[in-house]
Amino acid sequence: MERVVGTVARGIRCPIINEGDNIEEIVVESILKAAEIENLTINDKDIVSITESIVARAQGNYATIDHIATDIKSKFEDDTIGVIFPILSRNRFGNCLRGIAKGAKKIVLMLSYPSDEVGNHLVDLDMLDEKGINPWTDVLTENEFRDLFGINKHAFTGIDYIEYYKSLAAEFGTECEVIFSNKPETILEYTKSVLACDVHSRIRTKKILKNNGGEKIYSLDDILTESIEGSGYNEEYGLLGSNTATDDGMKLFPRDCQPVVDNIQQMLKDKTGKTIEVMVYGDGAFKDPIGKIWELADPVVSPAYTAGLDGTPNEVKLKYLADNNFAELRGDELKQAISEFIDTKNDDLQGSNESLGTTPRKLTDLIGSLADLTSGSGDKGTPIVFIQGYFDDFTK
Repeated sequence: MERVVGTVARGIRCPIINEGDNIEEIVVESILKAAEIENLTINDKDIVSITESIVARAQGNYATIDHIATDIKSKFEDDTIGVIFPILSRNRFGNCLRGIAKGAKKIVLMLSYPSDEVGNHLVDLDMLDEKGINPWTDVLTENEFRDLFGINKHAFTGIDYIEYYKSLAAEFGTECEVIFSNKPETILEYTKSVLACDVHSRIRTKKILKNNGGEKIYSLDDILTESIEGSGYNEEYGLLGSNTATDDGMKLFPRDCQPVVDNIQQMLKDKTGKTIEVMVYGDGAFKDPIGKIWELADPVVSPAYTAGLDGTPNEVKLKYLADNNFAELRGDELKQAISEFIDTKNDDLQGSNESLGTTPRKLTDLIGSLADLTSGSGDKGTPIVFIQGYFDDFTK
């Protein structure tokens, strides 16, 4: 019988994960149980995607604002700290800022505008045009910003992030001055000790600061890179990718993920005889067209994946073939011609007309988006996503 279904993504339920749980056994058992109950046939090149959250929970990779404060204090001592380019997020940065403030006497909080790097807006871009403000050159104090734009609450959360972030510092009696600039070097007019809080542009930011006279220059991936008094940590990403867990606690991005995905792949191979690809995923790296938010507050979409998920898609565009290479064909003849073209396509189609319009992204970024949208971030209870048919094409 002709196959009529292509890629299928299923959210898989599993037990609530706690510290010390064997995440590898739980994932394998959950997949096998789902396959049995739902009468699924497991195949080579199926994909198991696991949200980073349950890996970190099993590892017990947690830290408190006190741990953050201790690390901040050890790096900056009593200096005024420039805290620059944080994303506007209670979940992602609220407790980070509380820890920073608890370890400092004064901070100068420099916010990028009109939005942070992932698209959370402080002010509408049209308002900048109306007021004649150039965000790439103009530096604004808090009073100047308020006089120009007033109070603008986040479209989805209803939070005035300027006031909210100031209140977090005030909680510990820490002085907080707020300025607005998109030039990293602006902060050096206030202090030479800077914590860069941007996620994806942090390397460039630190380079600019050091080249312009910055002295103590760190970024979030330099904080909690080792355990502080028994805390969790992440050698590579530090506080990047962390989330609020409790009133005073953060769940950090998971560490040592490669052995996890490799072991799950081998365990599934032993149980099923099939080679299944496995990855850990975080944010999906997709953009909301209304709120303008780019869903990638994590440092990477996937911190670990098995070898079969390396690289980018090597696909042809069916409608291009139908409209160009085989425009004169219809029906079964067209189907046969396209199938033969796919079967004999080059191993590298980069730059070819036939691949025009295919998505030029890493496989793990594409699959991570699919998994993130499937599992959601709320109460679906499906932190494992089982994907079938992803690597199939029109001929299968």
